[in-house]
Amino acid sequence: MIDLPVRLRLVSHERRLPLPASSAEVHLADLTDPRAVRDAVDGADTIIHLAAQLPDERSWRDPGSDSARLSTGLLDTLVRSVRGRPPIVVFASTVQASAPAGLPLNDYVREKIAAEQLLGEATRNGAVRGIVLRPATVYGRTPITGATGRGVVAAMARRAFADEPITMWHDGTVERDLVHVTDAARAFVAATRAPEALSGGRWPVGTGRPARLGEVFRTLAELVAARTGRPAVPVVTVPPPDWADATDFGNVHVDPSSFAAAAGWQPLVRLHDGLAGVADALSS
Repeated sequence: MIDLPVRLRLVSHERRLPLPASSAEVHLADLTDPRAVRDAVDGADTIIHLAAQLPDERSWRDPGSDSARLSTGLLDTLVRSVRGRPPIVVFASTVQASAPAGLPLNDYVREKIAAEQLLGEATRNGAVRGIVLRPATVYGRTPITGATGRGVVAAMARRAFADEPITMWHDGTVERDLVHVTDAARAFVAATRAPEALSGGRWPVGTGRPARLGEVFRTLAELVAARTGRPAVPVVTVPPPDWADATDFGNVHVDPSSFAAAAGWQPLVRLHDGLAGVADALSS
């Protein structure tokens, strides 16, 4: 959004992004503090809620974490803090929130669903114009920082660069819709431009082209091998850890056509190109 005619305010707990000079205001704040939230959203026309607790690779599964305070708690404070014309609020949920009824849900997904419901109620009450986006599995190298994130794609690529086997908890036929981080970012920008069409809705964001994880991991192994000059590491099945849950073993298919039609958005990054970008970032 730094190229759009907007005044951009970034709010983070501890990190400063290496953005071009004067492209954005950067506020360091504890978003579990209501006063900090009020200051963060003061005067905002549009708010993109991406806040999450990420202290380690398992934080989203940990019921003792601050996840709820940074989803439902933060949204509740945000809604109570806005003044004047109802702002657009785009909330980053998860595609797992659209799981069929009866499927067991972990705490992370339940918290996202509760936050969606809170935002929906605030929208119906006229306090905000809320838009829920439900991204599929986000991966890839970010163009500004070069970071590859903490997701499964980056984790397995790091194993390959360390000359360790790529591991999976199933036979490799489990399918995921992998959406590149730049396409996901474009989806959030597109949402801010179409509040009339999207407000009050819950919108899936993905490619619509699920990939088998076994094939994804084998492609990663080959891409890493091409950059190291070593043979491709094996892709092997290992027993799942005791904290794995049902969401780790089910297929995830996403139909983004409704969001694409309403927001004029389409995914642009091909999976192989995105995986190659991760390998390039980690090889440098």
